[in-house]
Amino acid sequence: MERVYNFAAGPAVLPLEVLNRIRKDIPVFQDTGMSVMEMSHRSKAFEEIIGEAERLFRRLLGVPDDYHVLFMQGGATLQFSMVPLNLMRRSKKADYVVTGLFARKAAQEAGKFGSVNVAASSEDRGFARIPDLSAAAFSSDADYVHITTNNTVYGTRFTSFPETGAPLAADMSSNILSEPVDVSRFGLIYAGAQKNIGPSGLCMAAVRKDLVGFAPADAPVMLDYRTYADHASLYNTPPTFAVYAAKLVFEWIEGKGGVAGMEKLNREKAAILYDLLDDSSLFKGVADREFRSLMNVTFTLPNEELTAEFLSEASAAGFVNLKGHRAVGGVRASLYNAMPVEGAAALADFMKRFEAARRRR
Repeated sequence: MERVYNFAAGPAVLPLEVLNRIRKDIPVFQDTGMSVMEMSHRSKAFEEIIGEAERLFRRLLGVPDDYHVLFMQGGATLQFSMVPLNLMRRSKKADYVVTGLFARKAAQEAGKFGSVNVAASSEDRGFARIPDLSAAAFSSDADYVHITTNNTVYGTRFTSFPETGAPLAADMSSNILSEPVDVSRFGLIYAGAQKNIGPSGLCMAAVRKDLVGFAPADAPVMLDYRTYADHASLYNTPPTFAVYAAKLVFEWIEGKGGVAGMEKLNREKAAILYDLLDDSSLFKGVADREFRSLMNVTFTLPNEELTAEFLSEASAAGFVNLKGHRAVGGVRASLYNAMPVEGAAALADFMKRFEAARRRR
């Protein structure tokens, strides 16, 4: 069958050019006589792959030299534990801004390692916005402040970042490499790969060097950032295929004009759907307008029966994985970097036809 438009929140759509390159390389990678999935992570060939992946990532995101770039496993969820384990170094306190399901999970997990202060939350509004951080109750002695820059489930995003005395740690899983960001504003950035970087199984981080090396002496070796920093992310076998695929995605992004080029396309895609939602009497956007995500467009229909009908007809028409997260229901169209503008436009046309057909009933 032909490829569909895959609007999944993750694992998400990958660039077709990258998939074709992978298919070509699967049996034999370059002159190695074997697949990337077969080669040793200690081999010269793979060291070149991971080294180039790091160089590309640094260049695309503008990672300064005084930051480590780490390739890890466990997804962003493992970082909910690694961040406090490594960064709670003095007061054993941290501030968290709770703006969605995963931000809340991160705060709950950090509470196992020290004292967590929820400095601000938008839960009172169903996570439809980012709270006013000028009024946030940040602690004077927090070891770090944690935010989730894009909220996959609810479709909101930070449009600016708080000024904090403590290092700012950010879960950027669902919008990394989608728009430029000043990495120097953060002590730590981390992201699961399966949305904008590549296949699942890989987690990447950029962490300021002066924040590494303070995990407790009895911390598990694979939960200490220093383990990865001291061994170029090769202390044990990394997810080699995912690293290789990420390198190809980074090359693809660079060929599209880098992160600035991605932002332009992402704004164009998001505008297509948000303009439709603003003009529709059937579909209603979930997120407050000023905090709308460029990556995850969330909306509802008047009732569950109509929602199910829409999802069924959309799937039959080749628009798949549009069902909203089980925590909120409704519909979610994820527009990650690899989703072409044509995909967003085609979905918008389908939504217009669906709404027009209901008016004629």
